[in-house]
Amino acid sequence: MAGLGEYRRKRDAGRTPEPVPAGDALPRGDDDTFVIQEHHASRLHWDVRLERDGVLVSWAVPKGLPTEPGDIRLAVHTEDHPMEYATFEGEIPKGEYGGGRMFIWDRGTYETVKWSDREVAVVFTGERVRGKYTFFRSGRSDKDWMVRRSDPPQRDDWVPLPTAFEPMLAVPGQLPRPENDDDWAYEFKWDGVRALARVAGGRIQLFSRKGNNITDSYPELRALGEELGSTQVWLDGEVVAFVDGKPSFPALQKRIHVDHERLTRKLAAEYPVTYVVFDVLHLDGRPCLDLTYAQRRELLVGLGIRGPHWNTSPSYPGEGPAVLETSRDQELEGVVAKRLASRYLPGRRGADWLKIPNIRTLEVVVGGWTPGEGKRSEAFGSLLVGQPSAAGLRYLGHVGTGFTDEALRLLTTKLHRLGRKTSPFHNEVPTDRARVAHWVRPTLVGEVVFLAWSADGRLRAPSWRGLRVDKAPSDVERWTGDG
Repeated sequence: MAGLGEYRRKRDAGRTPEPVPAGDALPRGDDDTFVIQEHHASRLHWDVRLERDGVLVSWAVPKGLPTEPGDIRLAVHTEDHPMEYATFEGEIPKGEYGGGRMFIWDRGTYETVKWSDREVAVVFTGERVRGKYTFFRSGRSDKDWMVRRSDPPQRDDWVPLPTAFEPMLAVPGQLPRPENDDDWAYEFKWDGVRALARVAGGRIQLFSRKGNNITDSYPELRALGEELGSTQVWLDGEVVAFVDGKPSFPALQKRIHVDHERLTRKLAAEYPVTYVVFDVLHLDGRPCLDLTYAQRRELLVGLGIRGPHWNTSPSYPGEGPAVLETSRDQELEGVVAKRLASRYLPGRRGADWLKIPNIRTLEVVVGGWTPGEGKRSEAFGSLLVGQPSAAGLRYLGHVGTGFTDEALRLLTTKLHRLGRKTSPFHNEVPTDRARVAHWVRPTLVGEVVFLAWSADGRLRAPSWRGLRVDKAPSDVERWTGDG
C-alpha cells in the first residue's frame, strides 16, 4: 500500500528544502504522469518517478535510462515520494539524506502496460524520453530492480556509442602559405599525453593512445563524466600538468606511471592535471568522424566543457602566424594546424593536421646504455637511442643529460630487465660507445629535445625529456633520411 512513512523518517522539514507533507491524506490523480530528476548526490544518478495511487513510485537509476534495447541497467527501488516532489529542483544540504544538487531532467505522461509487484512496464511520452521501458525485480530485496528499453532507439539513425577509438595523428610541417591561411584553424600544442575519453551514464573512461585504460591514473577527471550528465560522447584531447600556468611535462611524468588508488589521490593533490579537449568523435548516437573539423568544433563548443580540471582547447581560424608567435611568447611547445574541411581519420597520420614545434623534440627508441661513473655509478651514464627505418632501428646518438634522480632509478630498473647480447641497431654505433654498451630489447620509447641534426644524421646536444609510456616503438615516426 502506498504511503510516505519511510520518506518522512528520512527527512527533517527544517533542514531540507524538499517537500515534506504533514498530512496522511494522499492526492488522487490519473496515474499517468512521470518525472525524471538528475541527482548529483554522492554518486550521480537519475531518479525516475511514476505517479501511482497518490504518490510517486521511485527508482534510482545510476546510469540513466538505457537508450537501446539489450542494455539492461540497475534501477534501485527507493521509497515513495510525495506528489509535490514532481516539481522539486534545488540543493539538498550536504549531510542530509540524498545531499546534492537536483534538477528536472524530463517530465511528461506515461501509459501503463503492466503493473505488478515484480514488473512495471510503461510507455513514456516526455520531452526527452519516449518509448516502452520495463522495470523488473532482479533479486530477493525489494530494492533489487533492473530496467530495460523494450522499444528500438528513439531515433532511426541512432548509432550506439563505440567501445573504442584510435586517435588521429598529426605530421610535422610548417605554417600553411598565407594565401591558404583561411582554410586552417590553429591550436596550441600542449606538451601533454594524448587521451581519448568515453562518457556514458555520467561515467568517464580515459584511454591512452595505445588503447590502455588510464582512468585510475587521473581521479580528478572523473567528475567530468558527472558534469556531462546523460551526454553520450567520445572526446579527444590531452592530459596536461600545469605548473605556474605553463604545461610541465616533467610534472606530468610523475602521474602517467601511477594507478595505485591511494598514491594517485596524493599525486592529484601535488601535481594536478587538466584534460584539454580538442575534438568530438561521437555524440548522442551520431558518428562525427565524417563531419568537417569546423562542424565537429561547433559541436565541441556546444558541450561547454570548462571546469576545475577540464577545458576546451582554444581554436583560431585563419590566424596561423599570430598563434605561432603567441605560442613562442608563452614558451609553449608549438601549434597544431588543422584543415577546416578535414575529416577525422582514426589511427591515421595525415597532412590535414600539421604539428609546428617551437622546440625540436623527437620520440626515440632506446636500444642500449653505457655505464655511469661517479655519482651515477649505480645507474647508467647515457642511453643509446634510435629511430625506426626501413632497414631497422637506426642509431641516432647517445643521451646523457636531462635525467632526474627518479628517472634514473626507474630507467635503470627497466633497462636491466631488457638485456640482450647483440646491438638492435642496423647501422654502426661508434666504437667507443659500442665497446662498453649494454644492449637492450628496443621496447622503451622516450622523448628528447635537441639542438639540431648533424651532417651524418645524428642528434646534436640531445637532452632527455621523459619516457613515453603512452607509445610503442611502432608509434614512433620513421627515419626518412638516407641510411
